[in-house]
Amino acid sequence: MTSSYGAGPTTGRADLTAEEPDPRRWKALSVTLVAGFMSLLDVSIVSVALPSLQRDLGTTPAQVQWVVSGYALTFGLALVPAGRLGDAIGRRRMFMIALAGFVLFSALAGAAPNATWLVFARLAQGIAAGALAPQNSALIQQMFRGAERGRAFGFFGATVGISTAVGPIIGGLILALAEGPDGWRWIFYVNVPIGVVALLLAARFIPHSRRRSRGHIDVVGTGLLGGVVLALLLPLVEAGAGGLARLWWLFPVAAALAVGFVLWERREERRGKEPLLDIGLVMCTPGYATGVALATVYFIGFSGIWLVFALYFQAGLGYTPLQSGLAVTPFALGSATSAVVGGRLVARLGRLLTVMGLTLVVIGVTAAGVVLWLAPPHMAGLFVALPLLVGGIGGGWVIAPNTTMTLRFVPVSIAGSAGGALQTGQRIGAAVGTATLTGIFYSVLASSGGDFRKAVAFAVGVASVVEVVALLVGILEWRTDRKRAGLAQSRVELPCPELH
Repeated sequence: MTSSYGAGPTTGRADLTAEEPDPRRWKALSVTLVAGFMSLLDVSIVSVALPSLQRDLGTTPAQVQWVVSGYALTFGLALVPAGRLGDAIGRRRMFMIALAGFVLFSALAGAAPNATWLVFARLAQGIAAGALAPQNSALIQQMFRGAERGRAFGFFGATVGISTAVGPIIGGLILALAEGPDGWRWIFYVNVPIGVVALLLAARFIPHSRRRSRGHIDVVGTGLLGGVVLALLLPLVEAGAGGLARLWWLFPVAAALAVGFVLWERREERRGKEPLLDIGLVMCTPGYATGVALATVYFIGFSGIWLVFALYFQAGLGYTPLQSGLAVTPFALGSATSAVVGGRLVARLGRLLTVMGLTLVVIGVTAAGVVLWLAPPHMAGLFVALPLLVGGIGGGWVIAPNTTMTLRFVPVSIAGSAGGALQTGQRIGAAVGTATLTGIFYSVLASSGGDFRKAVAFAVGVASVVEVVALLVGILEWRTDRKRAGLAQSRVELPCPELH
């Protein structure tokens, strides 16, 4: 087959279509982003309600841990299978099924009469959120072309960045408005009216996609990949309860299952059957493997620092959850603004935009660590605002442009599974970062005799080092991308197997 390297930075096989763009595409995008914002927000928003939730339901520490981490675990497990299912039965249908499930399980979580009910509702809610997430990026691939796709991914990146950063802020506001012992229930109930409206609008605006008939479902591949994700995430989400010490043996199990998964998927391809995840995505699609690696590494530092900040501001400085959330708002504001602008720039700058963004992230995060170490405690929230704003501006040029550049050569027919694999990397990175950076924070806190400033500075410093690694990956891919462009101008054919 003829390679599409010459198609340019925002085109490729995924864009080779004569179909006219749907006139409702921007309204449809708005609906999908609202739903995506809710599902990602629920990763972090619950943390601020844990004390009141624990008092009301009498939960054990283990149950409290699973209210938070169980959602993240099932979220990660559902991503790739749900993305592939959306490719098969239609993304609109899969989006609406997942959104309806998310609304239902949010209501059940809010109505939970006991801790066991709440944990199971959160596990189911995570599955629905994980089924919803890959449809968002796949629908953007389906509905948008060329420079418009970069703009759409810009809004998508802003949604991811803001939802991750503002969870504690919104949670604090809800708890402040919903007074009383049952106020925590509105953390979940708030999803219900918003989700119902989004469901009605989705039925009106999201276009149908062509369904591909499939007589084969890769059940074995689904089980193997699910085992890989479970074995990686379970020790991490249980890290606060000693999971790394008890469950370390799951990491080599994950490696063995990953090898088995690759071998099985290749066997399915040789037999002419539909694999769960086309290995050609990683082995052959330009920029895909590097983009997934960059996203995974970036999310280790990006997601891990928010809990560290919350611990420092609340436990160390005595901030309320709302005050703690407001202290990190500059990052969210910077990220939201730059992500929208970045969506317009990515068509012109390509991977260079990601490199620029990661450079600002490293500068901002490093400066934040230094400021929190040296600033007077009563001024820490004010002094850290500028570094977080700089880091946020950089962050807005990482998530969305990286998603655009990672998926640009992916055929629309497998956009769901490709987007699901990319987001699985992000979820694994987030779990690694949260477990590692909070572990470092507590370790330094204990060894320093309760020095919160030293603990937060050290943990944030480690996050900065991680982002330097992401920057190096970005620079490597940027240079490789320029070489590809040179080969394309020379009309050198780089054959690539057809993806399923």
